[in-house]
Amino acid sequence: QVQLVESGGGLVQGGGSLRLSCGASGRTFSWYAMGWFRQAPGKEREFVAAISTIGVSTIYADSVKGRFTISRDNAKNTVYLQMNSLKPDDTAVYYCAAVRRVTEQVPPQSKLEYGYWGQGTQVTVSS
Repeated sequence: QVQLVESGGGLVQGGGSLRLSCGASGRTFSWYAMGWFRQAPGKEREFVAAISTIGVSTIYADSVKGRFTISRDNAKNTVYLQMNSLKPDDTAVYYCAAVRRVTEQVPPQSKLEYGYWGQGTQVTVSS
């Protein structure tokens, strides 16, 4: 079992920045690839970014590429999402998620593969 807790959300003006954090507990953090997803009102939960077990591989949704950066600190059991140049379309509840991986490999983009989820943190971007 892995427990995940997100923090760092809030209200920001368009063009601004936020850094989300997700702390993990319960199992060896480096056994898990980590992902960030988001869900806007009335929309499906969508993939944002993911990072492999020791951070060698990262992938991003096209909509955030070049603006968001995912990283992890396995010594602190934490994954981060640095969000720059925020737009009103980025407004959503952001969730972190974990999937057990035996080896270092490209992390999955499908939410169906992630077995552990945090409670989410709200990000609101004003125009």
